[in-house]
Amino acid sequence: MAGLVSRLYRGEINVDFVGKQKLWYGLSAVLLIISIAGLVINGLKLGVEFKGGSVFSFKAPTASIEQVRETFGDAGVHPIVQQTNSGWRVTTESLPAEQVTELQKTVAGDFGLSQNDVTLQVIGATWGGQVADKAVIGLIVFMLAIILYLTMAFEWKMALAAIVALLHDLVITAGVYAWSQFEVTPATLLGFLTILGYSLYDAVVVFDMIKEVTAKLGTTSKVTYTQAANDALNHTLIRSLNTTLVAILPVAAILFIGTTLFGAGTLKDLSLALFVGMIVGTYSSLCVATPLLVTLKEREPRYQAIARRLAATGAGAGAKAARQPVPAGAATASGGEKRKKK
Repeated sequence: MAGLVSRLYRGEINVDFVGKQKLWYGLSAVLLIISIAGLVINGLKLGVEFKGGSVFSFKAPTASIEQVRETFGDAGVHPIVQQTNSGWRVTTESLPAEQVTELQKTVAGDFGLSQNDVTLQVIGATWGGQVADKAVIGLIVFMLAIILYLTMAFEWKMALAAIVALLHDLVITAGVYAWSQFEVTPATLLGFLTILGYSLYDAVVVFDMIKEVTAKLGTTSKVTYTQAANDALNHTLIRSLNTTLVAILPVAAILFIGTTLFGAGTLKDLSLALFVGMIVGTYSSLCVATPLLVTLKEREPRYQAIARRLAATGAGAGAKAARQPVPAGAATASGGEKRKKK
Protein backbone atom coordinates (compact mmCIF):
# COMPACT_ATOMS: atom_id res chain seq x y z
CA MET A 1 0.00 0.00 0.00
CA ALA A 2 2.85 2.39 0.86
CA GLY A 3 4.46 1.68 -2.51
CA LEU A 4 1.17 2.34 -4.31
CA VAL A 5 0.73 5.69 -2.54
CA SER A 6 4.34 6.63 -3.31
CA ARG A 7 3.93 5.82 -7.02
CA LEU A 8 0.65 7.74 -7.08
CA TYR A 9 2.29 10.86 -5.66
CA ARG A 10 5.19 10.59 -8.11
CA GLY A 11 2.74 10.48 -11.00
CA GLU A 12 3.77 6.98 -12.08
CA ILE A 13 0.20 5.66 -12.10
CA ASN A 14 -2.23 6.63 -14.83
CA VAL A 15 -5.78 5.91 -13.66
CA ASP A 16 -8.32 5.41 -16.45
CA PHE A 17 -11.12 7.43 -14.85
CA VAL A 18 -12.95 8.15 -18.11
CA GLY A 19 -12.68 4.59 -19.38
CA LYS A 20 -14.41 3.30 -16.23
CA GLN A 21 -17.33 5.69 -16.53
CA LYS A 22 -19.90 2.85 -16.41
CA LEU A 23 -18.48 1.81 -13.04
CA TRP A 24 -18.70 5.38 -11.68
CA TYR A 25 -22.19 5.91 -13.07
CA GLY A 26 -23.31 2.63 -11.51
CA LEU A 27 -21.80 3.52 -8.14
CA SER A 28 -23.38 6.99 -8.23
CA ALA A 29 -26.74 5.48 -9.17
CA VAL A 30 -26.59 3.15 -6.16
CA LEU A 31 -25.64 6.01 -3.82
CA LEU A 32 -28.41 8.20 -5.20
CA ILE A 33 -31.02 5.43 -4.87
CA ILE A 34 -29.99 4.79 -1.25
CA SER A 35 -30.05 8.53 -0.50
CA ILE A 36 -33.46 9.08 -2.09
CA ALA A 37 -34.80 6.03 -0.26
CA GLY A 38 -33.60 7.52 3.03
CA LEU A 39 -35.30 10.82 2.24
CA VAL A 40 -38.56 9.04 1.35
CA ILE A 41 -38.55 6.54 4.25
CA ASN A 42 -37.07 8.60 7.09
CA GLY A 43 -37.20 12.14 5.82
CA LEU A 44 -35.04 14.90 7.24
CA LYS A 45 -35.06 15.45 10.97
CA LEU A 46 -35.75 19.17 11.08
CA GLY A 47 -34.44 21.11 14.04
CA VAL A 48 -36.55 23.28 16.28
CA GLU A 49 -35.54 26.31 14.21
CA PHE A 50 -37.65 24.98 11.32
CA LYS A 51 -40.62 23.23 12.91
CA GLY A 52 -40.89 25.38 16.02
CA GLY A 53 -40.75 24.35 19.67
CA SER A 54 -39.21 25.11 23.03
CA VAL A 55 -35.60 24.75 24.09
CA PHE A 56 -34.70 24.35 27.78
CA SER A 57 -31.05 24.87 28.76
CA PHE A 58 -29.72 24.26 32.27
CA LYS A 59 -26.72 22.92 34.17
CA ALA A 60 -27.09 19.79 36.25
CA PRO A 61 -23.70 18.01 36.38
CA THR A 62 -24.91 15.13 38.53
CA ALA A 63 -27.99 14.36 36.46
CA SER A 64 -28.17 11.48 34.00
CA ILE A 65 -29.82 11.51 30.61
CA GLU A 66 -32.48 9.09 31.90
CA GLN A 67 -33.38 11.46 34.73
CA VAL A 68 -33.70 14.40 32.36
CA ARG A 69 -35.91 12.41 29.99
CA GLU A 70 -38.06 11.19 32.88
CA THR A 71 -38.63 14.75 34.12
CA PHE A 72 -39.91 15.90 30.76
CA GLY A 73 -41.69 12.63 30.00
CA ASP A 74 -43.75 12.86 33.21
CA ALA A 75 -45.01 16.22 31.94
CA GLY A 76 -46.40 14.53 28.82
CA VAL A 77 -43.87 15.85 26.29
CA HIS A 78 -41.45 14.02 23.96
CA PRO A 79 -38.04 15.62 24.50
CA ILE A 80 -34.82 15.47 22.50
CA VAL A 81 -32.09 15.50 25.14
CA GLN A 82 -28.54 16.60 24.37
CA GLN A 83 -25.65 16.94 26.80
CA THR A 84 -23.26 19.65 25.67
CA ASN A 85 -20.16 21.23 27.15
CA SER A 86 -22.31 24.01 28.64
CA GLY A 87 -24.91 21.68 30.20
CA TRP A 88 -28.19 20.09 29.14
CA ARG A 89 -30.16 21.17 26.07
CA VAL A 90 -33.66 19.75 25.85
CA THR A 91 -35.86 20.39 22.82
CA THR A 92 -39.60 19.80 22.88
CA GLU A 93 -42.48 20.30 20.49
CA SER A 94 -44.51 23.52 20.51
CA LEU A 95 -46.24 23.82 23.89
CA PRO A 96 -48.81 26.23 25.37
CA ALA A 97 -47.30 29.12 27.32
CA GLU A 98 -48.76 27.86 30.62
CA GLN A 99 -47.26 24.37 30.15
CA VAL A 100 -43.87 25.84 29.24
CA THR A 101 -43.78 27.91 32.44
CA GLU A 102 -44.91 24.97 34.56
CA LEU A 103 -42.31 22.71 32.96
CA GLN A 104 -39.61 25.29 33.66
CA LYS A 105 -40.56 25.23 37.35
CA THR A 106 -40.61 21.41 37.40
CA VAL A 107 -37.10 21.16 35.92
CA ALA A 108 -35.77 23.68 38.42
CA GLY A 109 -37.35 21.78 41.34
CA ASP A 110 -36.19 18.31 40.23
CA PHE A 111 -32.55 19.35 39.84
CA GLY A 112 -32.25 21.82 42.70
CA LEU A 113 -32.07 24.95 40.57
CA SER A 114 -33.77 28.30 40.65
CA GLN A 115 -36.25 29.00 37.90
CA ASN A 116 -33.92 31.61 36.43
CA ASP A 117 -31.22 28.96 36.02
CA VAL A 118 -33.40 27.17 33.45
CA THR A 119 -33.01 29.18 30.26
CA LEU A 120 -36.01 29.03 27.97
CA GLN A 121 -36.17 29.74 24.26
CA VAL A 122 -39.45 29.53 22.37
CA ILE A 123 -39.14 29.40 18.58
CA GLY A 124 -42.01 29.68 16.14
CA ALA A 125 -42.16 27.69 12.94
CA THR A 126 -42.60 30.90 10.94
CA TRP A 127 -38.99 31.92 11.57
CA GLY A 128 -37.75 28.52 10.41
CA GLY A 129 -39.83 28.82 7.25
CA GLN A 130 -38.20 32.15 6.49
CA VAL A 131 -34.73 30.61 6.92
CA ALA A 132 -35.63 27.73 4.61
CA ASP A 133 -37.00 30.11 1.97
CA LYS A 134 -33.84 32.21 2.07
CA ALA A 135 -31.70 29.07 1.77
CA VAL A 136 -33.62 27.96 -1.33
CA ILE A 137 -33.25 31.41 -2.87
CA GLY A 138 -29.53 31.36 -2.10
CA LEU A 139 -29.20 27.93 -3.71
CA ILE A 140 -30.99 29.04 -6.88
CA VAL A 141 -28.88 32.21 -7.16
CA PHE A 142 -25.74 30.15 -6.58
CA MET A 143 -26.66 27.68 -9.33
CA LEU A 144 -27.44 30.44 -11.81
CA ALA A 145 -24.13 32.15 -11.00
CA ILE A 146 -22.29 28.86 -11.58
CA ILE A 147 -23.96 28.31 -14.93
CA LEU A 148 -23.19 31.86 -16.05
CA TYR A 149 -19.56 31.77 -14.90
CA LEU A 150 -18.70 28.36 -16.33
CA THR A 151 -20.44 29.15 -19.62
CA MET A 152 -18.43 32.36 -19.97
CA ALA A 153 -15.12 30.97 -18.70
CA PHE A 154 -15.38 27.55 -20.39
CA GLU A 155 -18.53 26.41 -22.20
CA TRP A 156 -22.09 25.29 -21.50
CA LYS A 157 -21.20 21.60 -21.54
CA MET A 158 -18.77 22.10 -18.67
CA ALA A 159 -21.43 24.12 -16.83
CA LEU A 160 -23.93 21.28 -17.29
CA ALA A 161 -21.45 18.66 -16.04
CA ALA A 162 -20.63 20.79 -12.99
CA ILE A 163 -24.32 21.33 -12.14
CA VAL A 164 -25.03 17.60 -12.39
CA ALA A 165 -22.10 16.92 -10.05
CA LEU A 166 -23.34 19.54 -7.57
CA LEU A 167 -26.87 18.09 -7.50
CA HIS A 168 -25.29 14.64 -7.11
CA ASP A 169 -23.38 15.89 -4.03
CA LEU A 170 -26.44 17.58 -2.51
CA VAL A 171 -28.69 14.52 -2.79
CA ILE A 172 -26.11 12.14 -1.33
CA THR A 173 -25.30 14.49 1.57
CA ALA A 174 -29.01 14.93 2.29
CA GLY A 175 -29.37 11.13 2.20
CA VAL A 176 -26.68 10.77 4.86
CA TYR A 177 -28.64 13.17 7.07
CA ALA A 178 -31.84 11.20 6.44
CA TRP A 179 -30.33 7.84 7.38
CA SER A 180 -28.26 9.14 10.33
CA GLN A 181 -31.16 11.32 11.58
CA PHE A 182 -28.85 14.22 12.36
CA GLU A 183 -30.85 17.38 12.94
CA VAL A 184 -31.09 19.82 10.06
CA THR A 185 -30.44 23.29 11.48
CA PRO A 186 -29.48 26.65 9.96
CA ALA A 187 -25.86 25.58 10.46
CA THR A 188 -26.58 22.55 8.28
CA LEU A 189 -27.79 24.80 5.48
CA LEU A 190 -24.58 26.80 5.74
CA GLY A 191 -22.68 23.54 5.42
CA PHE A 192 -24.64 22.61 2.31
CA LEU A 193 -23.86 25.94 0.66
CA THR A 194 -20.20 25.57 1.63
CA ILE A 195 -19.83 22.15 0.01
CA LEU A 196 -21.31 23.55 -3.19
CA GLY A 197 -18.47 26.04 -3.36
CA TYR A 198 -15.89 23.39 -2.52
CA SER A 199 -17.18 20.96 -5.14
CA LEU A 200 -17.25 23.74 -7.72
CA TYR A 201 -13.63 24.66 -6.94
CA ASP A 202 -12.49 21.09 -7.53
CA ALA A 203 -14.43 20.85 -10.79
CA VAL A 204 -13.04 24.16 -12.09
CA VAL A 205 -9.46 23.03 -11.43
CA VAL A 206 -10.03 19.83 -13.41
CA PHE A 207 -11.93 21.58 -16.23
CA ASP A 208 -9.24 24.24 -16.57
CA MET A 209 -6.60 21.57 -17.11
CA ILE A 210 -8.83 19.72 -19.57
CA LYS A 211 -9.43 22.94 -21.51
CA GLU A 212 -5.69 23.60 -21.69
CA VAL A 213 -4.82 20.09 -22.87
CA THR A 214 -7.65 19.59 -25.35
CA ALA A 215 -7.16 23.03 -26.94
CA LYS A 216 -4.16 21.54 -28.78
CA LEU A 217 -6.18 18.78 -30.42
CA GLY A 218 -6.37 19.08 -34.21
CA THR A 219 -6.84 17.00 -37.32
CA THR A 220 -3.38 15.46 -36.88
CA SER A 221 -3.73 14.73 -33.16
CA LYS A 222 -2.42 11.40 -31.93
CA VAL A 223 -4.89 11.13 -29.05
CA THR A 224 -8.66 11.37 -28.80
CA TYR A 225 -10.54 13.84 -26.61
CA THR A 226 -11.20 11.03 -24.14
CA GLN A 227 -7.50 10.20 -23.81
CA ALA A 228 -6.48 13.86 -23.53
CA ALA A 229 -9.12 14.56 -20.87
CA ASN A 230 -8.08 11.50 -18.88
CA ASP A 231 -4.43 12.64 -19.00
CA ALA A 232 -5.47 16.09 -17.77
CA LEU A 233 -7.47 14.50 -14.97
CA ASN A 234 -4.46 12.47 -13.85
CA HIS A 235 -2.32 15.63 -13.82
CA THR A 236 -4.72 17.24 -11.32
CA LEU A 237 -5.35 14.06 -9.32
CA ILE A 238 -2.71 14.67 -6.66
CA ARG A 239 -3.74 18.30 -6.27
CA SER A 240 -7.35 17.24 -5.71
CA LEU A 241 -6.43 14.53 -3.22
CA ASN A 242 -4.08 16.81 -1.27
CA THR A 243 -6.65 19.61 -1.12
CA THR A 244 -9.32 17.23 0.13
CA LEU A 245 -7.05 15.64 2.72
CA VAL A 246 -5.87 18.96 4.14
CA ALA A 247 -9.41 20.36 4.25
CA ILE A 248 -11.05 17.27 5.72
CA LEU A 249 -8.69 16.78 8.68
CA PRO A 250 -9.92 19.76 10.76
CA VAL A 251 -13.53 18.99 9.80
CA ALA A 252 -13.09 15.39 10.95
CA ALA A 253 -11.58 16.66 14.20
CA ILE A 254 -14.68 18.80 14.85
CA LEU A 255 -17.05 15.99 13.90
CA PHE A 256 -15.48 13.04 15.71
CA ILE A 257 -13.45 14.64 18.50
CA GLY A 258 -15.19 17.93 19.19
CA THR A 259 -18.70 16.47 19.43
CA THR A 260 -17.74 13.42 21.51
CA LEU A 261 -15.15 14.90 23.91
CA PHE A 262 -16.09 18.57 24.11
CA GLY A 263 -19.78 18.48 23.25
CA ALA A 264 -19.59 20.89 20.31
CA GLY A 265 -23.34 20.72 19.75
CA THR A 266 -24.12 23.07 16.88
CA LEU A 267 -20.79 22.46 15.18
CA LYS A 268 -21.65 18.83 14.46
CA ASP A 269 -24.56 19.94 12.27
CA LEU A 270 -22.13 21.95 10.15
CA SER A 271 -19.22 19.51 10.26
CA LEU A 272 -21.20 16.47 9.09
CA ALA A 273 -22.34 18.32 5.96
CA LEU A 274 -18.77 19.46 5.28
CA PHE A 275 -17.26 16.03 5.95
CA VAL A 276 -19.62 14.15 3.64
CA GLY A 277 -19.72 16.93 1.05
CA MET A 278 -15.94 17.18 0.70
CA ILE A 279 -15.54 13.46 0.13
CA VAL A 280 -18.45 13.21 -2.29
CA GLY A 281 -17.43 16.46 -4.00
CA THR A 282 -13.95 15.16 -4.77
CA TYR A 283 -15.41 11.91 -6.06
CA SER A 284 -17.94 13.66 -8.28
CA SER A 285 -15.34 16.02 -9.75
CA LEU A 286 -13.14 13.11 -10.79
CA CYS A 287 -15.64 10.37 -11.54
CA VAL A 288 -18.90 12.09 -12.48
CA ALA A 289 -18.29 15.56 -13.89
CA THR A 290 -15.33 14.68 -16.10
CA PRO A 291 -16.74 11.46 -17.64
CA LEU A 292 -20.04 13.29 -18.30
CA LEU A 293 -18.15 16.14 -19.98
CA VAL A 294 -16.23 13.66 -22.15
CA THR A 295 -19.48 11.96 -23.15
CA LEU A 296 -20.90 15.29 -24.29
CA LYS A 297 -17.73 16.41 -26.08
CA GLU A 298 -17.16 13.16 -27.94
CA ARG A 299 -20.45 13.74 -29.76
CA GLU A 300 -19.01 16.79 -31.52
CA PRO A 301 -18.09 16.13 -35.19
CA ARG A 302 -14.56 17.46 -34.65
CA TYR A 303 -13.68 14.91 -31.99
CA GLN A 304 -15.62 12.12 -33.68
CA ALA A 305 -13.44 12.62 -36.76
CA ILE A 306 -10.27 12.36 -34.66
CA ALA A 307 -11.53 9.19 -32.99
CA ARG A 308 -12.44 7.57 -36.32
CA ARG A 309 -9.08 8.43 -37.86
CA LEU A 310 -7.12 7.06 -34.91
CA ALA A 311 -9.30 3.94 -34.74
CA ALA A 312 -8.66 3.30 -38.43
CA THR A 313 -4.88 3.68 -38.12
CA GLY A 314 -4.58 2.11 -34.67
CA ALA A 315 -2.73 5.20 -33.47
CA GLY A 316 -5.16 5.78 -30.63
CA ALA A 317 -4.52 2.36 -29.17
CA GLY A 318 -0.79 2.89 -29.54
CA ALA A 319 -0.94 6.23 -27.80
CA LYS A 320 -2.95 4.70 -24.98
CA ALA A 321 -0.49 1.83 -24.60
CA ALA A 322 2.43 4.24 -24.58
CA ARG A 323 1.06 5.96 -21.50
CA GLN A 324 0.62 2.74 -19.53
CA PRO A 325 3.28 1.95 -16.88
CA VAL A 326 5.91 -0.40 -18.32
CA PRO A 327 6.07 -3.69 -16.37
CA ALA A 328 9.39 -4.55 -14.75
CA GLY A 329 11.66 -6.43 -17.11
CA ALA A 330 9.67 -5.50 -20.20
CA ALA A 331 12.46 -3.31 -21.55
CA THR A 332 15.01 -6.08 -21.03
CA ALA A 333 12.82 -8.62 -22.78
CA SER A 334 12.27 -6.27 -25.67
CA GLY A 335 15.99 -5.68 -25.98
CA GLY A 336 16.61 -9.44 -25.97
CA GLU A 337 14.15 -9.97 -28.81
CA LYS A 338 15.88 -7.27 -30.87
CA ARG A 339 19.26 -8.94 -30.34
CA LYS A 340 17.81 -12.28 -31.46
CA LYS A 341 16.49 -10.72 -34.64
CA LYS A 342 19.91 -9.27 -35.35
